[in-house]
Amino acid sequence: MGKTTAMPIKATPSGEYQGLMILKGLKVVEFATYIAAPGAAGVLGDWGAEVIKIERPGGDDMRHVFADAKSALSANPTFEMDNRGKRSVVLDITKPEGRDAVAKLAASADVFITNVRPASLKRAGLDEASLRPANPRLIYALVTGYGLEGPDAHKPGFDVTAFWSRAGVARMTTPKGEDPFLLRTGFGDHITSLATTSAILAALYEREQTGVGRMVQTSLLATGTYTVGSDLAVQLRFGRLSSNRSRREPLNPMANFFQSAEGRWFVTNPRGGSVDWVAMATAAGRPDLLEDPRFSSGRLRKDNSAALTAEFDLAFGALAWAEITARLDAADLVWAPVQTPAEVAVDPQVRASGALVQVENGQGGLGDSPAAPAQFPGVDLSRRPPAPGLGQHTRAILTELGYGPEAVEAMIAAGAAGVADA
Repeated sequence: MGKTTAMPIKATPSGEYQGLMILKGLKVVEFATYIAAPGAAGVLGDWGAEVIKIERPGGDDMRHVFADAKSALSANPTFEMDNRGKRSVVLDITKPEGRDAVAKLAASADVFITNVRPASLKRAGLDEASLRPANPRLIYALVTGYGLEGPDAHKPGFDVTAFWSRAGVARMTTPKGEDPFLLRTGFGDHITSLATTSAILAALYEREQTGVGRMVQTSLLATGTYTVGSDLAVQLRFGRLSSNRSRREPLNPMANFFQSAEGRWFVTNPRGGSVDWVAMATAAGRPDLLEDPRFSSGRLRKDNSAALTAEFDLAFGALAWAEITARLDAADLVWAPVQTPAEVAVDPQVRASGALVQVENGQGGLGDSPAAPAQFPGVDLSRRPPAPGLGQHTRAILTELGYGPEAVEAMIAAGAAGVADA
């Protein structure tokens, strides 16, 4: 096979990005707020889909995430990450004209994605059963906190409640004897975004075979249980699970965090069994540990994990960072530096891996943002348009739906539709 050449993505005068895009021609209508569902639509948009973001008057709550910050923040990167490249239309579904416009958008879409609670969708006539007759090919993606069945299906859920806490992630992550702690913004949400994206793509494949769409449903709770599934599988099979240990008493003393003489942290994660025991002791500058009867087998090293950890702490703590990294690499050990977000931002391997995308800032410049975590060789996904202003595309989108100029202005005057921020 010949060498594949990346095709650059170029912006046309209208702002549409042209090029070899995986999902070009796919129309996604998003009626959602916060992160999990908008994040899924954002991934599809990064891969070439057209995404229309329906916002209620006042906009997605994530637009206001920094509104109370006591600083002169001039941007909202949390919102921009999940909404870059989308078009925004403001519609009020409490008004018949606004609700009808949402239904018309769904009738013209390949995918309708929402995290509005099912009861509210049904009252508005925007549930899957109500929209299906007008568009049998529609993939209707619903993201919830707790699923569609069960005693708590009706409850609202965020990632810290449904994903982190109820799914057991917080307890499995917290070392034994320590208090639970909050997770970072969007942690469970973005994992749920990827689950939702996967479900949508599976349904699109099925539609190619059957000609009809379906509903797909994901929840923060189910995503959380899958995320800790390796450990949860042990609990389900044996009825018990070892607790997470502190760094000083790990289950495997070679799979741990250590510091250099300068105080820089790194983590080691040896291969199974005793494969890396000799290399680890040698890299630490302590070949004598190989003769220590306390550590002569995998079982003894586990039983004496606190003692071995203390020995490694002393050994690595006496070595300079450059020496440690050289030794670990020479031994082909599995390790990584424990980086701060600031260090991640300038890590050349992060950029080389495609983990960052450049996004237009709306002022003629570009800024880095986390990328959707997949690469397609031959496709340049390194640059994206900015996130839309609230209602920036309302008039254009309504016009595309067949509303005449007078009808559009009447909807705006009645509050059924909204226009861009002043």
